[in-house]
Amino acid sequence: MNKKILRLAIPNVISNISIPLLGLVDVGLMGHLGSQTYIGAIAIGSMIFNILFWAFGFLRMGSSGFTAQAYGRRNFPEAVMVLARSLTLAVICGIAIILLQKPIAIVTFKLVGASTAVENIVSQYYYIRVYAAPATIALMAIIGWLIGMQNARTPMAIAIFVNGINILYSLFFVKVMGMKAEGIALASLLAQYTALLFAVWIVYRHYGKIFGSFTFAQLKDLKPFRNFLAVNKDIFIRTILLILTISYFTVRSAQLGETVLAANTLLYQFLIFFSYFMDGFAFAAESLVGRYYGGNDKILIRKTVKRLFVWGGGICIAFTLIFLLFGKIILNVLTDNIETLATANHYLFWIYLIPLASFTAFLWDGIYIGCTASVAMRNSMIISVVLLFFPLYFLVFNGMGNNGLWLAFIIFLASRGLLLQWQAGRQIYRKT
Repeated sequence: MNKKILRLAIPNVISNISIPLLGLVDVGLMGHLGSQTYIGAIAIGSMIFNILFWAFGFLRMGSSGFTAQAYGRRNFPEAVMVLARSLTLAVICGIAIILLQKPIAIVTFKLVGASTAVENIVSQYYYIRVYAAPATIALMAIIGWLIGMQNARTPMAIAIFVNGINILYSLFFVKVMGMKAEGIALASLLAQYTALLFAVWIVYRHYGKIFGSFTFAQLKDLKPFRNFLAVNKDIFIRTILLILTISYFTVRSAQLGETVLAANTLLYQFLIFFSYFMDGFAFAAESLVGRYYGGNDKILIRKTVKRLFVWGGGICIAFTLIFLLFGKIILNVLTDNIETLATANHYLFWIYLIPLASFTAFLWDGIYIGCTASVAMRNSMIISVVLLFFPLYFLVFNGMGNNGLWLAFIIFLASRGLLLQWQAGRQIYRKT
């Protein structure tokens, strides 16, 4: 079982690591432009697109869960149709974002309430990157489908390609062409469409034979779409609430001042790096648990879950030590702004709690997605956000400033994992 987990997890970890490296490069490029305004602008710009693109993360998760179950039943024609439905929805959603870009910008800029200087930079970034929406969402669907097909190497190749070429584009536009935030946005736009072409080519090369079962008649059948959307509706709500919490964290940071916003942006990079590492094992959970769930194998599901948590616990300990030993060094790499560094170092201790507070939620997310147990995921997120994060922050921790914000956020991370664990007996084991 360990070999099966690592065969899927390691390529996913490698591909995921390339994503925060891209974020670190972008933040690093902006952090050395002489003003912390650029760091805050990239944080808010990224937040806006997290809202837009993460909201459609249900396409990746739904594709992964449904495909893994079809794979477990050896029903490859159905697996092909899952991809077709996901890509159809991805294109529709991407085009809708482009058409609605103006009202989306008006609403989000008003909600953020950042300074005029930050908002001007964010606007330049936003109106370029928004045109990447169809490609970005389509890539999510393709990667989810590949994970469900028990294939971790191809998503690794796609992720390394898209993030590698994005880094090169960013360096070229900022360092060579002298562009600033608009260069980072243009790099993302070009990288997403280049990667989509690469992904389509590589998927067809590996799975061209089974695509012969595809028919437009099946695609026109609305019943499978309704089933797909019924499960993904709950994942969508869960994802929106997650984005709402993370976005509020950024918005509140901006309201506490540009220095706090810049500092929290740097500190948040630690969570991003850890989360993408843990997601490698969560993706392995989606693949394996979904496969065994589709094959109705209770014994292998339990065995897989136990081994996943052994690996997750080890990763948690390792990252806690890395943050303790090298946290200040990493901050110095990200920026040379003295005021931002001083503030970030003042709040650095919160980062030490992130691995322990969050690793169980990452793993359970993957397990629940594999079993398409979306209602429980939705309900756990509702409790963590609506009944814990916001009430605790506004009623208890608000007077503590940035420390109160971080404390509420840590509690939010921990509660998700505990709630999913509490429901596992009914939602995962009894349904098989």
